[in-house]
Amino acid sequence: MNLRNKRAIWWFVLTLLWMAFIFYKSSEPYTHQDLRPTLASWLPMDLVERWIPQMEFYYDGGLVTWTKPYDFVEFFIRKTAHVAEYALLAFLSIKLALALRLQRAGGIVLGALFTLLYAMSDEWHQSFVPGRTGHAIDVGVDSIGILLVIFGFVLAGALGRRKRRSRY
Repeated sequence: MNLRNKRAIWWFVLTLLWMAFIFYKSSEPYTHQDLRPTLASWLPMDLVERWIPQMEFYYDGGLVTWTKPYDFVEFFIRKTAHVAEYALLAFLSIKLALALRLQRAGGIVLGALFTLLYAMSDEWHQSFVPGRTGHAIDVGVDSIGILLVIFGFVLAGALGRRKRRSRY
């Protein structure tokens, strides 16, 4: 087995493990993932109320408001986690596609599309989990992570080309 095949297997295993982790966490009911009690034990209410912005907005029909400080903080932690988990999956998927000898642009597109499809299937899966709901808007949040990774690969490619040109 040559080095390129070993790399592809390595990226494949890492991608599958991360997908399994996402699936496992998505299978847990919300009551097992509720961060509010932990936040309340770590952060005094007066501190949270002092530091969070006094704003509110609707997200998928529900009000996210500063008047419920621990809910407000948890919302942003959860959405940041969505961005991060799908950014990592996009990175792993793109690296796998590139290890399979796809052209750079094709590998980026294929890895990103695969990740987007997995995000969609994950939200659908959550609709069957007690206490969880699948939201199309969360796929949009997941897509932010995917777009950040695409930007990173495109930027790295552009910088690499620029560096190669400057050598000559």
